[in-house]
Amino acid sequence: MKEIFKKLDKRIIDKFDKITIKVMRSTSRPAIRLSFGIIFIWFGILKPLHLSPAEGLLKATVTWLPFGSPDNWLIIIGWWEVVIGIFFLFEKTTRIAIILLLTQMVGTFMPLVFLPEVTFQSGNFLLPTLEGQYIIKNLIIISAALVLGGEVNRSKNQNRNHS
Repeated sequence: MKEIFKKLDKRIIDKFDKITIKVMRSTSRPAIRLSFGIIFIWFGILKPLHLSPAEGLLKATVTWLPFGSPDNWLIIIGWWEVVIGIFFLFEKTTRIAIILLLTQMVGTFMPLVFLPEVTFQSGNFLLPTLEGQYIIKNLIIISAALVLGGEVNRSKNQNRNHS
């Protein structure tokens, strides 16, 4: 009798697992795109409105640039992020969004190099400050963008292969 319940439990768990995986596969790409859209539009629009908590860090990072003022860069980067967010909302523009995101991320990581006194505690690279953590967490955004990019056209190709 115990054996029957074990097999029954395993079948129920396997069925639940398959259903869960199917739901995750069908919702993960739209969820990532929507999340990117919300995050980049929201955080981006705060910059030209001078409401971003990252404003000081961003301006301090771009002061060395030979052209444009930090205020102008703040506005440019803010609108750049809004465009990234908008492009992520649509499957057809995902590749463009990823290229823009990866370009933007180069600048995002610059404070780790140019402002270590702001991004790390006592210059110790194993002890990021809140600002450092804010920047380093972008690794997950890059990773999610790469996963999303690897999935572009996958469903179309799978449909063609099954036809």
